[in-house]
Amino acid sequence: MSKIVMALDQGTSSSRTVLFDEEGSILGSASEAFDSSFPQSGWVGQNPEEIWSSQKNTIKAALANANLQMSKVTAIGITNQRETVIAWNKETGEAIGTAIVWQCRRTADFCKSLVAEGFDTVIRNKTGLVTDAYFSGTKMHWILQHRQEARDLAAKGKLLFGTVDCWLIWKLTGGKAHVTDGSNASRTLVYNIFENRWDREILSRLEIPEETLPEVKGSSEIVGYTDQTEWGAEIPICGVAGDQQAALFGQACFEKGMAKNTYGTGCFLLMNSGTTPQLSEHGLLTTIAWKLGDQVTYAQEGSVFMGGALIQWLRDKLELFKDAAETEAIAKSIENTGGLYIVPAFVGLGAPHWDAYARGLMIGLTRDTDKNHMVRAALEAIAYQSYDLLKCMEKDTKAELKVLRVDGGATANNFLCQFQADLLQIDVSRPQVIETTAMGAAFLAGLATGVWKDLDHITRMWKEDRRFRAEQDKAAVEELIGGWQRALNRSRGWLPST
Repeated sequence: MSKIVMALDQGTSSSRTVLFDEEGSILGSASEAFDSSFPQSGWVGQNPEEIWSSQKNTIKAALANANLQMSKVTAIGITNQRETVIAWNKETGEAIGTAIVWQCRRTADFCKSLVAEGFDTVIRNKTGLVTDAYFSGTKMHWILQHRQEARDLAAKGKLLFGTVDCWLIWKLTGGKAHVTDGSNASRTLVYNIFENRWDREILSRLEIPEETLPEVKGSSEIVGYTDQTEWGAEIPICGVAGDQQAALFGQACFEKGMAKNTYGTGCFLLMNSGTTPQLSEHGLLTTIAWKLGDQVTYAQEGSVFMGGALIQWLRDKLELFKDAAETEAIAKSIENTGGLYIVPAFVGLGAPHWDAYARGLMIGLTRDTDKNHMVRAALEAIAYQSYDLLKCMEKDTKAELKVLRVDGGATANNFLCQFQADLLQIDVSRPQVIETTAMGAAFLAGLATGVWKDLDHITRMWKEDRRFRAEQDKAAVEELIGGWQRALNRSRGWLPST
């Protein structure tokens, strides 16, 4: 019987479990959505127990769909929404309050104070990140400042912090393992990516006790086993990576200079930058892609906060359509947006702008504007934001990308993929399996257990579905980009900073 690898793909709006065989074919899968809360403008929270229960339910459902028992699984890989922070009681395993989600901007003013005192330079030079509310470190600081129970537990040595991968591993192992991997640790704002350790200077400034943090392991090694009492078998958990690094791995971008863009809730462009970390000069991030054995691979990254989430907003709040799948036909039903632009800075702007005080806008409205123009402008906004990232990445790396590999649910939209190719004036390549995040987690777990021999073996498994080539001429594209830049500038600094 073929060896089976289970991938847990814990995302921002849903949890998925996918079962792969040795050929990379999907044997079974299940997905379950869960809610976020928005207690104040710019704040985003989630219930840690709902994150876990949704993931647990999909594990059981995927096994049932494939008519399998957990004992038949060879290895488990985990990939997760990054930067989201959970605090819990070490003794009881109970979460302390809500998880603070990566999109949450509640620590923007604290970040501003760190910049004012010049501490952002320390953070930048050690972590490769900018000082922004996006990352985990200031979220942990906020929890310690605002949740009395967390402070009390920390004083007694009973508080644990973790990103979502860490929380899932804790739950799966019955509280036996408090671990993460370098790709997730590198997103916390408190991990030194040059020395591969928690940075005590930054921890001290953010007042985070080091003992609350997990042990950092490799991305492809056994970090724990499922609890036999709960699952009926001890299955090795041996692949761990943040969702975007997992997607880079799943896209087989193993060579320096290869890049992928994932179109999910947000958009995340990553380029393999090799084994030496390189700080960006254009507002991008330097991050750990993965660690295999003793070898750390790094990546340059740009993050867009609102990608598919913009389409969800049009569907759920404005009720312009019932299913996101309708947007392709809607966009193609008109020749252009009629000069309409949408800047989806709902929670500020990410890379390369890093403006926590920007807010969303729709500009260029005329009496002719209708819902079709809005839908098309929203899809174009996703591509414009990704264009901004890639151009900065090319400046940093001094390399001109020839092909961009794309994945994520939104890439099923052919209009979006074609418009992205037109903007970039390069080929956009969509793989046969667009859910490469789960595939990357599976590959990492399979490598650790011998399901797949090496990176060359995985490279041969990657297959292209369709290639989109630029069709619009460069002059027309430059005019569109000029309009986007004007709209973008009008969204910036909208909220007064305090």
